[in-house]
Parts: sequence; structure tokens; C-alpha cells
Amino acid sequence: MRGEFIGVWSETWRDIWIPLAEQEGVPDDLFCELYRELSPALKIPKSVEALADIIDDPVKSEEAFEGTQAEDISGERSLVAFLEASQGILEDLAGDLLSNQYFNLLAAFVEKFSLRYDLRRPCTLCPTLPGMFASLVRDLRLVTNQDAHLDSLMKEFENALRDLRTDNSAGRIKTCIQKQVNLLEAIGQNYPGVKETKLGEICNQIGTWPHGAVKASLKNLYGFASDYPGIRHGGRPTSAIRDIEMRDMVAMSILLAGFTPYLSDQFNAETVYRGA
Repeated sequence: MRGEFIGVWSETWRDIWIPLAEQEGVPDDLFCELYRELSPALKIPKSVEALADIIDDPVKSEEAFEGTQAEDISGERSLVAFLEASQGILEDLAGDLLSNQYFNLLAAFVEKFSLRYDLRRPCTLCPTLPGMFASLVRDLRLVTNQDAHLDSLMKEFENALRDLRTDNSAGRIKTCIQKQVNLLEAIGQNYPGVKETKLGEICNQIGTWPHGAVKASLKNLYGFASDYPGIRHGGRPTSAIRDIEMRDMVAMSILLAGFTPYLSDQFNAETVYRGA
């Protein structure tokens, strides 16, 4: 589940637009105004003449609006902009009653499909932390899919995660952390200008850090993986304060994934936050 509107756009017709159109006192030109607002979000813009022909006719506007498919829309961000703007259009058309009904329908739709947004008044779709993290992981897959070596390491990491379902022993957890560190190390090696091969030394060559403490954080996590017995190396038994456990797997997976935008120039932070 991508958690984005564009993936479930077809469901909005039944869950949002039909209930709105069925409200008492809705103007005949409802879909004329909605389609006018939707048209800039289309991948292939309508000509001025074609658009005018549609929005001047309530029947054609409704048919064109209903017939718009997800693949016709330029992207998630354009679609979100339309959904936010629709509240003002509806308020202008029929006042608070219709715009409030739209807000409630949109809020219910976000909850129903577990979308990556928090809807706030008057009508602002704010990205959530789970949604942002899901976008980061999705983009990580896109980056690794473009390189056979990275793709192999990504699959090894994901397989190690799946293996924990049936065996969450300390050994399996160590393997999971090791595979993720290997993946980050390989991603960092691909950063322009990097000549080192070890993650700690790669951190010194990458100039993306906002502060030395951030760089030191990843280097310390790498030091943990290298020094804790059985993760990347044999390590020193005396360096382990306690046995590794599931809380360490969860924490390390999230922490290490969070550093990937520093290690690659192929991440667009704005897209991770707001969608493409």
C-alpha cells in the first residue's frame, strides 16, 4: 500500500463525489467547477476550446470527471492540490453545508484507505510520519532497483527481515542488522566522488551532513555493528552490554533507514515528504 490518493482515485467517485452530488440543493454546475479545477492536474492538458466545451455543459463535465483515470493525472502532489482546492470551490458553490460535507467525506476516505495524510481545517492534507517513512522505503527500493548489486543487497536485507517471522533469535537479528549495514555501505560507495569502501570512511567523504554530530551518529552505529560480537565481525565479547534482541532490530532498522538520504544523491526529500 503506497498510502497515496492516486492509487485509490477510482474509489473517490463512489465514496466522495456521488454522495456530494446527491446532497439537496447542489448546483447543476457542480462537476463543471470541479472538472475546471481538476484539468490542470492532467498529464495531457485539454485545449482551451476542448475544456470550454466540457465545462460549459453539466452532463459532459460529469462524464469527463467520472471518466478521469489515475493514469490521466500527473502525480500525487497535483491530485492533493486539487482535493484541497475543492473545498473552497464547494463553499463558493453552496456554502458551508456542502463544503463541510466534503471535508467529512474526505476525512472518512483518508481513514478508510489508511492514506499518508492528516486532514486539517479548512482543508489541508498534511503528510504523516508513517506516510513519510513509507515513502522513504519505497524510494529506497526504486534506487536499489536501478543497480543489480544494490538490488541483490536490498533483497538480502528484506529476506532477513522476513526470516524473523519464524525465528527471531539473536543470530537472526544480527544477520538482519548486518544486511542493512551492508546495503547502506554499498549505497554510499555509489555517491559521486566517494572512493572509500567502508561505511565509516564513506561518511567522512560525503559532504551532505548538516552537522558533525549527525555524521558521528551514523559512524557510531557502524561502530556498533562492527564491534558487537557476531554482526559484521567476531567483535569483542566484553563489548556487549547484553544480548541483542528484537527491540534492537526495530530501532536499528529505523535509524539506519533514516540515514539513506545522506548516502545517496538519488533521493528527493520533497518527494519523500509530499509525494511525487
